[in-house]
Amino acid sequence: MTNVNEIFASKVFDDKVMRARLPEKIYNSLRQTIDQGQALGADIADQVAKAMCQWAVENGATHFTHWFQPLTGITAEKHDSFINPAPDGRIIMEFSGKELIKGEPDASSFPSGGLRATFEARGYTAWDPSSYAFIKDNTLCIPTAFCSYGGEALDKKTPLLRSMDALSKQALRILRLFGNTEVKRVITNVGPEQEYFLVDREMYLKRRDLIYTGRTLFGAKPPKGQELDDHYFGAIKPRVQAFMEDLNEELWKLGILAKTEHNEVAPAQHELAPIYSTTNVATDHNQLTMEIMKKVARKHGLVCLLHEKPFAGVNGSGKHNNWSMSTDTGSNLLSPGDTPFENAQFLLFLVAVIKAVDDYQDLLRLAVATAGNDHRLGANEAPPAVVSIFLGDELQTVLDAIETDSPYAGKEKTRIKLGVDILPRFARDTTDRNRTSPFAFTGNKFEFRMVGSSDSIACTNIMINSAVAESLKQFADRLEGAEDFSTQLHELIKETIIAHKRIIFNGNGYDDAWIEQATKERGLLNLKTTADALPRLLEKKNMDMLIAQGVFTEAELRSRYEIQLENYVRTVRIEAMTMLEMARREILPAVMGYASSLAEGLYRKKAAGPAVTCKADVKLIDKLSDLADGIDSAEDILESAVAALDMISDITAASENVRDRLIPAMQSLRELCDQAETLTARSFWPFPTYGDLLFGV
Repeated sequence: MTNVNEIFASKVFDDKVMRARLPEKIYNSLRQTIDQGQALGADIADQVAKAMCQWAVENGATHFTHWFQPLTGITAEKHDSFINPAPDGRIIMEFSGKELIKGEPDASSFPSGGLRATFEARGYTAWDPSSYAFIKDNTLCIPTAFCSYGGEALDKKTPLLRSMDALSKQALRILRLFGNTEVKRVITNVGPEQEYFLVDREMYLKRRDLIYTGRTLFGAKPPKGQELDDHYFGAIKPRVQAFMEDLNEELWKLGILAKTEHNEVAPAQHELAPIYSTTNVATDHNQLTMEIMKKVARKHGLVCLLHEKPFAGVNGSGKHNNWSMSTDTGSNLLSPGDTPFENAQFLLFLVAVIKAVDDYQDLLRLAVATAGNDHRLGANEAPPAVVSIFLGDELQTVLDAIETDSPYAGKEKTRIKLGVDILPRFARDTTDRNRTSPFAFTGNKFEFRMVGSSDSIACTNIMINSAVAESLKQFADRLEGAEDFSTQLHELIKETIIAHKRIIFNGNGYDDAWIEQATKERGLLNLKTTADALPRLLEKKNMDMLIAQGVFTEAELRSRYEIQLENYVRTVRIEAMTMLEMARREILPAVMGYASSLAEGLYRKKAAGPAVTCKADVKLIDKLSDLADGIDSAEDILESAVAALDMISDITAASENVRDRLIPAMQSLRELCDQAETLTARSFWPFPTYGDLLFGV
């Protein structure tokens, strides 16, 4: 049996290891760098590197790498050995402070969106001390930021760290107004729940769509899906349980706080949830979790699918981003307190989030915009593309009372004047987890449910942090100059509630009437696709805010717009080409082959005698022939759509072409092929069906 206490963080150069291996002065200096962002001297870096190398070699490491997160959405690493020549012709294993602090990987093949010329191949990685180094596959991995030769961010970590600093700076201004001088830093914390599918590897290898795109491009609905709700929280199958046990062990070794595991709603779908950690560390850990899920699955003859919608007709997979703010002294700023002082502070931070989500709803939507997530948002397992906030009845009643200056209708009917009357504490159970809401308050945090299962959570948290930082900045600018703080505070909260209550919706987000109300009556955005959402990144108000908060430069924003739209176009084009290959080389030959087989059988029956009736054969042959003709025509239309797309040089126009022409052509071809699957004999169908994949583990 695994001894969790022994293995937990055994592969991590964490605080416990640093305290034991570093001289006290060096350790304290490094801790100040980690906790307060102070610069690290070269002499200190050398000693940290020496201790890190010794520890890594003792734990079996032979190489080191600067582990970073380029704009590909996955992680990257280039391995160098610790080997250095010794005077006696042998070798020594060593690692310098210079190698720890900075690396120079070739950046030429990573997306840059025009931030650097192709010939400027050099890029730089810079050590992030706030995220502990770890050993993976006998390699010491050092979490780093990644920038271009000119200093522009080429990764997702750098803007995330900037957004965390921006929020901390503005939150501290607010806390000082409430007399809090002890707090030195405000930290955002995240717990990302990760959903995924497991399918049999042998079946996976027989489907080109899964191999090339991560999702099924064809597949008729099986007789049984998720209708009986019998998979959700059901008994975990032995093969899956064995996978989960190995996964937990590997994650625990890396200090990843994997906590909860269970079956999700769809057959073959599961979920893993960790304990909260700081946003930067949580982002690193989630990237590692996705990588290790895939690796462990292979050991069990399985494949882990992280695509948002690998199967049509059943729930897709998301990644619920549970977000909160806390001080370095351990106080959760989104948790109501026992005193008027705490209550007023809580409400101010609460309405700052409400204002942020309303003002920058488009940034939250585009942060989760991908070709895969477009299939999921708005379906019955995910929130709609319209962003709204769920607060729950009790908290809504409090805000209503403040807005109207009326008595609070809760347990104590008292008129609320912030900072004077005591606001009753909220029981966490009273804020229901409305699974139809994109952004739900769940007791002492917000759960953002729009994130796709394969996404890096960095993008989402960059936008949340930045938007909230902007709200807090505006609040601090106003309150710092107030003559009567309490009165101004009350007015500010009241005004914010009135100005931004349109974003609050406590009902059913799946109701068509809500979408109608949201867009036509409330003026909320409904950005249905990536092509609709991403152009909002370059809206003036969004660029001004992100630049003013120091999170992005204008060049970095424009580059990300280019990169993300290009990725969208390329992803769908790969899917289209895969569909054409499968339809022409597998599906159409299978349909025609089965029709020919039936025709040969019909010929033999008729040859046996004129009295033989063959109405069913004739009817089925006619249907298959019509479908074969339809598939052939749909292939031609899709091929023309791809050719037209390839003629478009402007990336915005290309994305619109994908949305308006390529995707509809793909859907038309799929409908015909899926219908053909239901009529073609199983022995002729060329690859595993939905039933095989979903129930084959």
